[in-house]
Amino acid sequence: MKTVEQIAAEIVAREGGYVNDPDDPGGATNFGVTLATLRRLGIDRTGDGRVDIRDVKALTRADAERIFVEHYFRRPRLAELPASVQASVFDMYVNAGSNAVKILQRLVTRMGFAATDDGLVGPRTILAARQAEAAAPGHFGDAYGIARRNYYYSLGDARPASRKYARTRSGGKGGWILRAEAFVSPRYHLTLAEHRARVAAWG
Repeated sequence: MKTVEQIAAEIVAREGGYVNDPDDPGGATNFGVTLATLRRLGIDRTGDGRVDIRDVKALTRADAERIFVEHYFRRPRLAELPASVQASVFDMYVNAGSNAVKILQRLVTRMGFAATDDGLVGPRTILAARQAEAAAPGHFGDAYGIARRNYYYSLGDARPASRKYARTRSGGKGGWILRAEAFVSPRYHLTLAEHRARVAAWG
């Protein structure tokens, strides 16, 4: 089983370097770390007394990995979730914040194990997730990955500017969908035809 540090390194590799896409609500980002995150954590990477875009640009891969392990895995208590979903929830927490946990909470509730839809990993969510894993051993991780994929598609449904993250210009699977399916068994991956049918209404 991979360590959390190894998973964090893979997340940083997926996120890539500095970008400031006007269509991305997260704004300026480097290795997946946003300016808002640096300000929330009070990380002044340049040491000039301000936290701004220059600090985002100054981040290293190692900085990002440390931030993710501490603030996106350990503090949110993801280590207390079933091992089958930890890596996917961690990856999505970096990508979408507490929505990663809300998706998990909604999933386990649909499975009959109630959890409050608050985005926080507490005793009730941990218990419900463990019960769901026990009820569907070998399938819970896939179920979460599929729910995650559906969430990304729903963002595209609601926000046209976000569609480029779910669908490529040629109509193939965009980064969001590929990222979700990286944690789903191949037998549950959508075919290209199924993907195109799902996004056909986007025009």
